[in-house]
Amino acid sequence: MTEKTGSYKDLIVWQQAMDLAVAVYGATKSWPKEELYGLTSQVRRAASSVPANIAEGYGREVRGSYQQFLRIAQGSLKELETQLLIAERTGIAPNGTAASLLASTESVGKLLRLLIRKLSAD
Repeated sequence: MTEKTGSYKDLIVWQQAMDLAVAVYGATKSWPKEELYGLTSQVRRAASSVPANIAEGYGREVRGSYQQFLRIAQGSLKELETQLLIAERTGIAPNGTAASLLASTESVGKLLRLLIRKLSAD
């Protein structure tokens, strides 16, 4: 791979994905306790999966593997988005909270797509 940054931690997409995961954990603290092993757990797992897959793919140091892990991160992001919409529709997540998190998923998604395209073009 060409033009590697010093670390995956230098990637803006990873930084934003980490911020999103932290925001998800904060937002879900107020969700109903009966959802702890249901939607809350699923949302948190999907949110933490995004930066984890970006980091894991970066660590593979093989372009094809890196792209595959970025695509897995995209899938986790879409899973998170869907779960947030479910939480919003069922009244578990307040509309303002869900809207803010959904805006963050959109931003991270755009950066992921750009990075995948860049890696495909090189």
